Amino acid sequence: MSASVAETAAAPTVGLAAGRGVWVVLPTYNERENLEPIAAAILAALPEASLLVVDDRSPDGTGELADTIAAREARVSVLHRPAKQGLGAAYRDGFRWVLERPETRAVVQMDADFSHDPATLPRMLAPLMGNADLVLGTRYMKGGSTVGWPWYRKLISRGGTIFARTVLMLPYRDLTGGFKAWRRELIDAIRLRETSGSGYGFQIETTWWAHRRGASIVQVPITFRERVAGSSKMSGGIVREAMLLVLRLRWNAIRDALRAGR
Repeated sequence: MSASVAETAAAPTVGLAAGRGVWVVLPTYNERENLEPIAAAILAALPEASLLVVDDRSPDGTGELADTIAAREARVSVLHRPAKQGLGAAYRDGFRWVLERPETRAVVQMDADFSHDPATLPRMLAPLMGNADLVLGTRYMKGGSTVGWPWYRKLISRGGTIFARTVLMLPYRDLTGGFKAWRRELIDAIRLRETSGSGYGFQIETTWWAHRRGASIVQVPITFRERVAGSSKMSGGIVREAMLLVLRLRWNAIRDALRAGR
């Protein structure tokens, strides 16, 4: 089930939209320049939310800075991972960590580089106060946009979404984006342990499993901006992995349907 929410719609400032019961999961690798301002902006946007920084042993000291922030701010926690193992693995570990907290009602995933505007967080969470199970921050719909990207990055991102939409027969207009808000029960229900993707692949895969579960999925337009500081983690390997993953998901679905029809 798919729906959209106009960008001009005002978000409530209570409940989930204020961050009550919400954990924001923020993977980091060499994001020292961005971490302190992004953490402050997230906590300001959601005055009742908590923030989990998932650091992959950043050589630039991001993890140590995260510990310093957590020591003075009770709403911030840090999960240290032993090495860089990919965005998907960081999110899987972060999701499991926050789901161990009984107070968790919703989980937001977003980038640490200000590509995702923290001011959009209440609007992302508002649909979860209704019937939505998953909210997709969407660049490629009315009201959404991408700012500061060169043409080839836009081509890769939009092409990836078109490819995944076509092969997987999904209605959503931005399958490669990483700004999402999840209802706790949906993360518990999807096959998180079976996901294997990183980067674009992880984003496509989790939305695929949510759709297959019959989740109510809402698309909210966002403006995506090129990172403020640091360097992009995008690589050709991440793109290839995502394409192969999409093909594997479709093949597995066809195989399962054939088995069920026997």
